[in-house]
Parts: sequence; structure tokens; C-alpha cells
Amino acid sequence: MTGFTNVIRSTIREVAGINDVAAVEYPAGLPAAVRPIAQDAVALLIDYQSPAYAQLYCDRLRRFVGRRGVDDALFMEIARLLAARMGYLDPIRIAQLKLQEPVTPGRKPAVDKRRFRLDELVSSLPDIVGKPAMRLLERIYCAHRTVQIRFSKASIVGIKRLEFEAWLRHWRRLSTRYEMERVWVERWLHMIDRALTKRPDAVVAVVRSATMIEGYGTSYRHGMAAWHQIIDGLAKPNFDGTLDIADLSGAIERARAVPRDPKGEQLRKAIGEIRGHALAH
Repeated sequence: MTGFTNVIRSTIREVAGINDVAAVEYPAGLPAAVRPIAQDAVALLIDYQSPAYAQLYCDRLRRFVGRRGVDDALFMEIARLLAARMGYLDPIRIAQLKLQEPVTPGRKPAVDKRRFRLDELVSSLPDIVGKPAMRLLERIYCAHRTVQIRFSKASIVGIKRLEFEAWLRHWRRLSTRYEMERVWVERWLHMIDRALTKRPDAVVAVVRSATMIEGYGTSYRHGMAAWHQIIDGLAKPNFDGTLDIADLSGAIERARAVPRDPKGEQLRKAIGEIRGHALAH
């Protein structure tokens, strides 16, 4: 019920023109070098979602303020990548960005065509609608079918459709996709925390692993799957003390360089070889 109340509240604030950057509280002690990145991120995430979402970003940064082993350069990297991941690309965001594109007088706006899997589209809807729709798609074996979506400002109808799609951002935090992203971000931050405690030499590699996940569609799914394979197969066992890889940072980078395939077989083999070498020594 709280989620629906927040949707109504945010819609009223939007209609009233309230989008208060000043309402966002930055972490006390945030390094001066990090602040410009955080300010840009707050502006981005307010546009992307809401001031409350931007506040969540700041709250997530707070855990690294004054943390041993986190210098300005590392903190800046965390702040930048966290903002990029929290502003993940979905059909709603594509519609938002399309609406923001400038229109050149005398030139017809370009039509942006994107292909999405049906389960990808449905996962962006509120769970109350998305979950039944997903079950139906799975029942009729259509969840993985792709469809082409046009994002265009070339007509009044196209603009109105974009406006409706962009308005759906108020429901984004009630969607399956948002929950998946929330869980991933928290796990990434947790792995950074564990690296700082257990393997400071590998923390940069863990932070930068976030760049494996981007976009949407096939590249997004493969990147997400590969990230979990690397964390579960290399990073986490080292943090847990069940595996000892001398050059964990290098191992993560080597695993990242493995070409991705739909089933992750090449990466699984590469991780197995890295683990085998570590266990043999």
C-alpha cells in the first residue's frame, strides 16, 4: 500500500512542479572531490525517478565516508558507477530521454527503434500487473519473443505515447526489474565492503566489475549472468576463506575478458581453470 501511496504523492508533486534538489541530504563528510559527481548523480536520479530515489543514492554512498582504504579516486569511481547503475536503461528511461531530445525546426525527428523481449517489457510494469502477465507469457511460451518498439516525436500520437511511457516511472519502484536491480546494487556494494575488509588489493577490480552490466536485452542479461559467475566463483570464495588466489584482481580481469556466450560455458571453464590453478598451489 505504501508503494501506491508514493506513486500518487510523486504524481501530485510532478503536476505541481515540485522537484526539489535541495531536499536531498548529502552524506556528512563527503570528500570535496566526490561532491561534484554526487551532485550530478542527484540531478540525474531526480530526473530519472524522484528526489527520494536520489536520497537513496546518497544513503548508499554514506557507508564509504571515512572508510579505511577508500581514497578519493576510489570513492569517485564508486559514486560514478553507482549512479550509472541506479539509472539503468529500461523502456521508460528511453522514452524519457527521447522526450528530452531537442527538435530542430524544419527537420523531422528521428525515429528510434528498439527490440525488447516480452518478459523484459513486462518486468518494467508494477508487479500487480507484471507478474500475472509474466505467468501468461510463460504459459504460452512467448516470454522470450522479441518485439520492436518505436520511440518517436514525429507525431502528436507518438509524443503522447512517450509521455505516458515516461509517466510510468512513478511505478518503476514497484516493478520486478527494479527489485532485481536493487538486489544487484546492494550485492555489489556488499562485495566492495567485503573486499575492503578481506582483500583490499582486489577492491578496484570489484568496483569496476559494475561496468559489466549495461544497456538492455541480450548484452544486459549476459553481463548480469557473467558478473554473478565471477563473484560467486572467484571473489566470494576468497572473501569467505575457502579459496586463496594470490592475484585476485588479475583473476577477475582475466575472467571478464572471456567472450560471453548464451550459456556462460566459456566463462565457467575459465573460472574453473583459475580455481584449479589456485588450489594446486
